[in-house]
Amino acid sequence: MVTRRAVALRLAVLAPVAGLLVGCGGSEPADAPAGQSQEKEVSASFTDGGVQAVTYDQAKVPAGSGATVKTGSADGRTTTTLTVRGLLPNTTYGAHAHVNPCGSTGDAAGAHYQFNQDPVKPSVDPAFANPQNEIWLDLTTDAQGNGTATSTNEWVFPADRRAQSVIIHEMATMTAPGKAGTAGKRPACMTVPF
Repeated sequence: MVTRRAVALRLAVLAPVAGLLVGCGGSEPADAPAGQSQEKEVSASFTDGGVQAVTYDQAKVPAGSGATVKTGSADGRTTTTLTVRGLLPNTTYGAHAHVNPCGSTGDAAGAHYQFNQDPVKPSVDPAFANPQNEIWLDLTTDAQGNGTATSTNEWVFPADRRAQSVIIHEMATMTAPGKAGTAGKRPACMTVPF
């Protein structure tokens, strides 16, 4: 026969173990099963020497300006939205998902994330460097320096190969052979756990 005291004692012993197991779960959610939505959102202000959101050129992306990246995958497609605030007014920027997190220079973010990878680096072949195979988020800011761009791709990230940042480039993305995917210098970067 199990008494109330025995049940209470078992619960008292198991509660810390349950808390420990919950605490070991990490901060990243598990991959959602196929067909279910998985969304992530990161919002930060750009700082010189920052970690989450870095400005490498304050003349193009002023310190204190900011961005929000929201990304989600469901039903075989990935949708990503970039919203910026406080950038230069009435200015066109290129923006893309990149393979590495932000670092001390814009080059630390590596190449554009490509679902189907170009064997030639740097990738300037429109067969690979295009908005269907990469996440392109080019935008033009309004008079206050605010803007939004959304990209929807007909694929989801493989569990072992995800983009890790969004780079804001100094100009719109080119599409011609030999130039495809290029958008000039990298004045800012935001680390995003796609």
